[in-house]
Amino acid sequence: MFIRFQHFVLIYSTACLPARYVFTFLASASLAIIYGLKVNLSVAIVVMVNSTALSEIALTYDSHNNDTHLNESSNSEFACPANANTNQTDSSQDGPFAWPEPIQGLILGAYFWGYIVTQIPGGRMAEMFSAKWVVWASVFVNVLFTLLTPVAANISYIAVLVVRFIEGLGAGVSMPALQVLLSKWAPPNERNKISSLVYAGMSLGTVIALPFSGILAEKIGWESVFYVQGGLGSIWCILWILLVFDSPKDHPRIHPAERDLFEKCMENGGAKRPNLPVPWKAIATSVPFWALLVAHMCNNFGWYMLLVELPTYMKHILRFNIGKNSLLSAVPYLCLWVFSIIWSNLMDYSKNKKWINTTTVRKLSTAVASLLPALCFIGVSLAGCDRITAIVLMSLGTMFMAAMYCGILANPTDLASNYAGTLLALTNTAATIPGFIVPVFVGALTHGNQTVNSWQIVFFTTAAILLVELIVFTLFSSAEEQPWNQAYTTGAGAKGRPRAAETKQLNKRTSV
Repeated sequence: MFIRFQHFVLIYSTACLPARYVFTFLASASLAIIYGLKVNLSVAIVVMVNSTALSEIALTYDSHNNDTHLNESSNSEFACPANANTNQTDSSQDGPFAWPEPIQGLILGAYFWGYIVTQIPGGRMAEMFSAKWVVWASVFVNVLFTLLTPVAANISYIAVLVVRFIEGLGAGVSMPALQVLLSKWAPPNERNKISSLVYAGMSLGTVIALPFSGILAEKIGWESVFYVQGGLGSIWCILWILLVFDSPKDHPRIHPAERDLFEKCMENGGAKRPNLPVPWKAIATSVPFWALLVAHMCNNFGWYMLLVELPTYMKHILRFNIGKNSLLSAVPYLCLWVFSIIWSNLMDYSKNKKWINTTTVRKLSTAVASLLPALCFIGVSLAGCDRITAIVLMSLGTMFMAAMYCGILANPTDLASNYAGTLLALTNTAATIPGFIVPVFVGALTHGNQTVNSWQIVFFTTAAILLVELIVFTLFSSAEEQPWNQAYTTGAGAKGRPRAAETKQLNKRTSV
């Protein structure tokens, strides 16, 4: 039966779709799965935790210690009032685990502790060995340990920490490895389209996972969030093995016309390039690289604030139940997915018309991805209990984040196309730090104090960090090729000599 299915898939995919589009779809799906399995716990934890028990513990602590600050959280002037339109949660949605906010923050942040470790090794493994199998291993690890999450939760929160840490280890190699595959499977005239579609998988996975997780948790139970999504992700693992290859030259069933396309427009037909030594010292002293790194870190602080903490804010402050919470949490990412496609095409059109150059594209895109979300965070802080305004502003703030695909995420190729995977791994490593800072930061501010005032501090801080991104990237970034991008030949008689002319021509073809 499996052999028949395999034969059908191979014949159908080869006859109906170009190989590069099959890669694009499955690469986008890989990020959708990884991001979906990343955010599903943000929804599930809302019903895994026994909020009623935690509230009683907080009140008991308050009565024993006469803590007036904690008591403020029960006053109506500090929390949004419930009404018939909010579908406020009740004790029937409480879960079995009495994990206080700091523990919840550790659980949500553990993923990023692992994610930060494997960025650079993952990038180098993908460049030196097989990027296809690095991506496959990334998804497989996330699928497997997602299926083990309910078992771990029933053992101890420490077991959940370990499971999420391992998931992060697996996910950390995905983006650097996909960057390597994109350099081989995206022809220059289609690079913007293919890259945008692949990266859009991040938001698409979030759009699907948030409401789907909420529905599963509310209708079936929190365990189903992990069993169902993990099971669906396993299907991708089979398709990726059958249909994706490291380069067009490695693909046994690629159409001759498509193979000719890669032979004409890609260096060496898209085949794997020789391994080049990484100029670590030059990278470490590059001002544009540091501007990119700082901007990526700041942007991810705002990104993870929306990605990880939005469901918690909507439950405790705006007082939506888990079903409505997850549906509304998905709205911003649907906006982001649509806007990412619109914005990338707008930037391509403007650049092709020579209205703006590549540096302007990068700075303008980063400005949109930082300034406008910062203003939205400030607006949410001032909106207080105005639920409609808060939802609209959070949706807009998340939507504008999509411009980062044409800004900071595209900049590594500008600076050094030969080391784009390594550069992305370096900046993404630093940009992962906010992933485990954000949950702990929010947990520390809101522990026993789920109030509008405490969340205002959270949102104003996030806005300030996004403004730092805007200033640093505007002043110090560049889209010009850096001198240290010059590749070094490995052939006899020319070892160690820079191929400046070839590198310049290569970067013209691979610039975004």
